[in-house]
Amino acid sequence: MRLDGVWWLEDRLRQQLRPVPFEVPPGVSEIEVRLEYDQSAGAVLDLGCAGPEGFRGWSGGARESFRIGVLASTPGYLAGEILPGVWHVWLGLHRVPPEGVRYSLEITFSDKAAKVSRDLEYHHVRALERPPARELPTVGGRRWYAGDLHAHTEHSDGKLTVRQLATLAAEVGLDFLAVTDHNTISHYPFLEKESERSGVTLIPGQEVTTDLGHANVWGSKEWIDFRRPASQWMKQAEKAGALFSVNHPLAGDCAWRHQLTTQPSIAEIWHWSWFDRTWGWPLAWMKRHPAAIIPVGGSDFHEPDGLPASLGEPVTWVLADECETPAILSGIAAGRTAVSATRTGPLVLRCGDEVTTVDADGLVLVRPDETRVVVRADRAGRQSFPASQTGVYRLETWRNEVVALCA
Repeated sequence: MRLDGVWWLEDRLRQQLRPVPFEVPPGVSEIEVRLEYDQSAGAVLDLGCAGPEGFRGWSGGARESFRIGVLASTPGYLAGEILPGVWHVWLGLHRVPPEGVRYSLEITFSDKAAKVSRDLEYHHVRALERPPARELPTVGGRRWYAGDLHAHTEHSDGKLTVRQLATLAAEVGLDFLAVTDHNTISHYPFLEKESERSGVTLIPGQEVTTDLGHANVWGSKEWIDFRRPASQWMKQAEKAGALFSVNHPLAGDCAWRHQLTTQPSIAEIWHWSWFDRTWGWPLAWMKRHPAAIIPVGGSDFHEPDGLPASLGEPVTWVLADECETPAILSGIAAGRTAVSATRTGPLVLRCGDEVTTVDADGLVLVRPDETRVVVRADRAGRQSFPASQTGVYRLETWRNEVVALCA
């Protein structure tokens, strides 16, 4: 079937996400949807799908077609039974010029199921070579684990499969990695197997994405409905026993502008877009909140050429009992976090009643009250200071460039 129409700027202002209904007959094993529209004036339409039972996938502006099948689907979309009845293509009116945008949807059905996704085909692979673990102080039997809390795969707008991303995470020395594809959970079925293969704990996550800002939800088994108000994302995450974090709150047109009824406790203070760390705006945003913000970092990794971000830059360190998803998330929720520019770079860690610097000789330790002291490390490359103040400690160069921080 073919569905044609035009969207106007007034349509976008009234309702940005537009469900376009279509009827699926009995006996269908696969649905294919193709979107065509005039992009010459800068129009951008997002793409997603829902079945009679609810959400079936989202790819935003990363794709112009998708397939949903009984056994396999396009990354970003959920495989499974194709129920007859009314389905909807979701069209997100992301950018609509005043002169409007014409679109066409071509929807085809098949009674043949596609092969299993290539992500589920497990073959023998070479043993992964990891960099040596960093020697860091333990606290009460807990260890510091290195990770990245923000990364994407081909299940949204990333370039790598889950397997390729997990392999890269191992090769750069990460202990854990949150896979946070946009508005979907289609990557979830692949995480456990790839965690076992790579030795990297892959945390199930989703980046809830709208024009008014993005948020990461880590550890929720269920899909977070991005169509609802952001305060409901928080409530849904809390009900599911998951963690909610505001992403890159000051990053250009992705800055956080949602109204929240409850203050978030976690925020991605360090994002790749903080490329000039003499700029104080992330710290100023964090300090303006009346209650403490637990700072985390995320590379927002998309592709392996390092543009705009390399995986594990920055690194979020979590003090945890073990490197398993529940323990890592518990460590974050408790505020046992630190962030550094790289895995091997200078560190500042809160270790009980002390703050310990690692590989920071000649840098400046800045306390929460903005008083400063020069670090003069011992032979082991460390120096400890009394943790007499609550809040965030950070390390700076003599030019006031932030290189590490801890809660």
